[in-house]
Amino acid sequence: MKPLPVELDGLACERDERELFASLSLRLEPGEVLQVAGPNGSGKTSLLRIMAGLLPPSAGDMRYGGNSVYHGAGREDWRRQRLYIGHAPAIKGALTAEENLAWLCALSFPVGTEQIWQALEQVGLRGFEDVPCHNLSAGQKRRVALARLYLEQHPVWILDEPFTAIDKAGVTALENHIMAHAQQGGMVIMTTHHGLDHLPGVRCLDLGQAN
Repeated sequence: MKPLPVELDGLACERDERELFASLSLRLEPGEVLQVAGPNGSGKTSLLRIMAGLLPPSAGDMRYGGNSVYHGAGREDWRRQRLYIGHAPAIKGALTAEENLAWLCALSFPVGTEQIWQALEQVGLRGFEDVPCHNLSAGQKRRVALARLYLEQHPVWILDEPFTAIDKAGVTALENHIMAHAQQGGMVIMTTHHGLDHLPGVRCLDLGQAN
């Protein structure tokens, strides 16, 4: 499933009576990868949460296929189209890796045990299916969260620092998966301190220069 165009129209964000960014406008097409950059406190995570529909903008609008993602039917349609993985992995420590993924995917794309095992193998965690996540390292917990990218069939990925705590091999595998998703017509919007200059066609939105 290919996404429709995403349009930001004059988006602005205020936190604690401080303007983080304003008059932010751009258009994203299917197949594009957008890296949101900028110094700490410039509003990178806030922008991703606004784009995910989890935080209202202080001004402006965002449209998916011409419909606002903040109002009416456009809001629910957008939530079905996008997969958001935040900076925190959102993994419950008392549940196993398999149980976490089954629970998370049940909200949108229910999956079977074999599919979950295959996804865990893709992120280097085959054999950890039944390990409670409180026994996993920070990098392993991040891998559990990223296994959703191999399970849920959302055309738009919104990822906040997806490379955090991932080793070199994991970084390469994730880069390849992101680029493959874009090459298949998907869309990726992410923040990262990891350099992406070596990847072809990645757009950069620097919030430090947008103000």
